[in-house]
Amino acid sequence: MNNPTIIYTCRIALAALVAGILTGCAATRPIGDVALGAGGAYLGHELSHGDPLATAAGAAGGVLLNEGLHFAAKKQSDKAYAAGYDKGKSDAVKQQYWLYVAMQQPRSQAGNVRLYPVQLPEQRIDGVTFQPTTKLLRIEE
Repeated sequence: MNNPTIIYTCRIALAALVAGILTGCAATRPIGDVALGAGGAYLGHELSHGDPLATAAGAAGGVLLNEGLHFAAKKQSDKAYAAGYDKGKSDAVKQQYWLYVAMQQPRSQAGNVRLYPVQLPEQRIDGVTFQPTTKLLRIEE
């Protein structure tokens, strides 16, 4: 039951689990670099039976993996921010449009509208003679 391969596999899985937990937050980016670098170094050391070059390559691979994960997360976050910004601009334009539509709707509040008769005398404008008439002046309050 004490097979070394099972022990190494469990250790690698535990290291990967801890590294995966620590790489989810930007504040833990250095911790994730260290954790994945150490996990990669351990993995390279165990798989190569102590070769220092493989150990260094494993550490570099772990750090590169963590940086790649952070790059992908930031790219996705920036994309979501841009989409939300565009949606906000679109909503603001729609809100302004419906405000203008509502302002142009005729108001049906009969209690606030008064009509005042205005007498217009006979007048001559640009050679045209207008007869005297009465017009209604609408006042809304």
